[in-house]
Order: sequence, then structure tokens, then C-alpha cells
Amino acid sequence: MNIVVNPGKMIDFHSHILPGIDDGSKNIEESLAMLEMSANQGITGIALTPHFYADKDTPEQFLKRRNAAMEQLLAVRQPHYPKMFAGAEVRYFPGMQRTEEILQLRLEETPYLLVEMPFTLWTSRMADEILELNQKKDIQVVLAHIDRYLSMQKPKTIEMIWKCGVLLQANADSFLTWRECWRMLRLMKQGRISFLGSDCHNLTTRPPCLAQALEVIVKRLGPQVIETMKTENEQVLWGGELIR
Repeated sequence: MNIVVNPGKMIDFHSHILPGIDDGSKNIEESLAMLEMSANQGITGIALTPHFYADKDTPEQFLKRRNAAMEQLLAVRQPHYPKMFAGAEVRYFPGMQRTEEILQLRLEETPYLLVEMPFTLWTSRMADEILELNQKKDIQVVLAHIDRYLSMQKPKTIEMIWKCGVLLQANADSFLTWRECWRMLRLMKQGRISFLGSDCHNLTTRPPCLAQALEVIVKRLGPQVIETMKTENEQVLWGGELIR
């Protein structure tokens, strides 16, 4: 594959590369191969965001497993691999805005909290809870893979959440299918997508594919959209010097 876009310090903000912790990478060998694939695409920073389900885990149990998997991966990572930052993809649950432990699931020492919403029509209560969570000190909510919810929600709900300061992350593969691409390009052009993520789970059906999405975006919208996002992304992690 010929990569025509150099992402620089753009972050893959959503991945399931940590070995053996969720439905992503099954073992260390697969994790290393996914990191190699990301490196070959020019990605230099990657958020490791395994699923957190409040009905199946406590934050303490989850963090113990996540940190163990992280240390296992760091012990064998190669210098040319992307820098790795530990976080979580937190499935929405009622009352999450009142849960103090939620702070432990942010992306390392940043305020960014990646939240996965239900794949149903969101109620006003759900939206209100997300907005209340976003208003908490030291938390900036980022909605995971916004592309996967759009067809299920009222446009005014997405509009309201975005205008109230909740950030949106889009999956790379949504730019690679004609049914989704036009809608996601419109959101990109409007400046409503703050982060891109591969949401990679494996090497076959859901591999790292961020570079392919960047190529489509640059071809359709020009390089400035990506340059702006790259600058903003750098401030998330590199601006705070959170480099492993």
C-alpha cells in the first residue's frame, strides 16, 4: 500500500491492541503485529483503550488487568512503534457522572475520557448525564466512534451535545465506505470531529487503517483539515510531554 499522507504526530485515539484484555488482540504476538502495521502507516501515537463495562468490572480490577497488559507490551515494544498511552473505552452506564472512580479511566494524565454510548436512540436522560459528566472538573468527554450512532439519533441530539462541549471521535473505516463517507466528510469539514481512531481489534477483519482514512480526507477536503487536527492532537499528549 502506498501511503501518500504523513500523519506526523497524529494520534490513533481508539484501539484495542492490548493483549488478552477484551475482544481485541488475543496475544502479545498479535499486539506487536498491530503496532508494526500502525508504524508502517506513519502513526506515532496510539491510545490503548480496552473496553470497560461497569456491570462486569470495577475500576480497580480493570486497571490491574490493563496495567499488567500494558507492562507486558512495553517490555517488548520496538523503538519505531508508536508511543503508547493507556486509557479505556468506557461503556455508558446510568449514574456514571456521579462515579468518582471514573477519573481513573481517563487517558493517562489528560482529562480525556472516551465514552461508548448505547447503540439505541438516546434518551434525554442519557444526554443529560453525558453533559453533566462533561461539566465535571478534570473531565473532557470524547464520544467514541460517533459514526456508529448517527443513523440512530435525532440530529438535534448530536448537535446539542457537540455545542455543549463534548468532543467527537470518528472511526477510520467510516471514511472507507461510500454509504458513510459523505456524512463523515461533512462533519470533518464543519470541524466537528476532534479525533480519529482505527478502533482496531485484529489484523484481518478490523485492522489498523488510519492512514487510508487520512488519504480519503486529504483527497476530498485538502490537507489543511488534517494539519489542523494534527496540531490539536499533538497538544493532547505531546503538549503535556506524556511520552513513553
